[in-house]
Amino acid sequence: MPDVFDEVHRRCRDREPVALATVVATWHSAPQPPGTAMVVATDGTVIGSVSGGCVEADLYERARRVLDTGQPELCRYGISDDDAYTVGLTCGGILDVFVERVDASTLPALDAVAAARRGGRPAAIVTCVAADVGTSPGTGPIDPARRLGRRLVLTGQRSVGSLGDDRLDDAASTDALGLLAAGRSGMLRYGYHGQRRGGGVSLFVTAYATPPRMIVFGAIDFAAAVARIGAFLGYRVTVCDARPVFATARRFPEADEVVVQWPHRYLRTELAADRLDERTVLCVLTHDPRFDVPLLELALRHPLAYVGAMGSRRTHDERHKLLSEAGLSPAQLARLASPIGLDLGGRTPEETAVSVAAQIVAARWGGTGRPLAVLDGPIHQPG
Repeated sequence: MPDVFDEVHRRCRDREPVALATVVATWHSAPQPPGTAMVVATDGTVIGSVSGGCVEADLYERARRVLDTGQPELCRYGISDDDAYTVGLTCGGILDVFVERVDASTLPALDAVAAARRGGRPAAIVTCVAADVGTSPGTGPIDPARRLGRRLVLTGQRSVGSLGDDRLDDAASTDALGLLAAGRSGMLRYGYHGQRRGGGVSLFVTAYATPPRMIVFGAIDFAAAVARIGAFLGYRVTVCDARPVFATARRFPEADEVVVQWPHRYLRTELAADRLDERTVLCVLTHDPRFDVPLLELALRHPLAYVGAMGSRRTHDERHKLLSEAGLSPAQLARLASPIGLDLGGRTPEETAVSVAAQIVAARWGGTGRPLAVLDGPIHQPG
């Protein structure tokens, strides 16, 4: 939610408080994932959305109240009943939303996150969203109000703020960095140390991970369309081709970088430098054995999110044979999406890019690629 963060940061720098409503947990067919946020400013401006319209009116009133009182609230929205005026989710899902006042006192934490993002580094904000009455051997009785809304910001090995307890800070830091490495926001729950039953805290980790990478090999017209839709999906896009006359920034304005290098050599360099991870997607559009066979042989030996290759079925069969002869196992070959994309019937570069993007999204979330109209069960599957 970079647009929401930027808005919150800007207003806090201008000494204007805002109410920040963040989805911290979801169940069933909830419309938005954890980390989705909505901001309500003192002038009544609303930025963002948490449900697509089902609960925003009620959440707006809660946010205005939190702005006035400064007391955070954790609210749950479930399935609405037969009363047309009952606030709920018509989709059948359940949302937990944490509403807090964010003002100038939060600025050091926001500045730390903003600096990390400018430097291309991941960062996380850990916020206490729920706390029960309890006791701690080190501090005695624990007042929930003392915990609620406290924040710990992590930027690499540096931390800003505290959740109110050194042990809790240490445990939360370790677990939050794990979520950040996976590139996802989520909830952490801890019982109070030394307490046999009851009590505990719930912490929400808002992860600001570096954007996942998409590398498009082959500077052709289809690559321009794939790069464009990759940027739209939030990827940091690189176009790579060994031919300098085709691999130019002017031909690929949506790409973050254009590299002139043999594809497999560039991929080897990026892997050696640890600049790729399990979120990385590769789109091999060269459909030339000189380029794509050594490239795919290397790519399929690493745990990347998606590896797709363009070409006819005849090209695919020949490529599959060469990769098998190069020593790739059946399991490694099964990871290759070839011919690339889903069967949408499209022909133009833009239509092809949509089919490639659809396959990448389906691979990420475990989708079937089939029409929702012929399927049963929840529309949104758990990630």
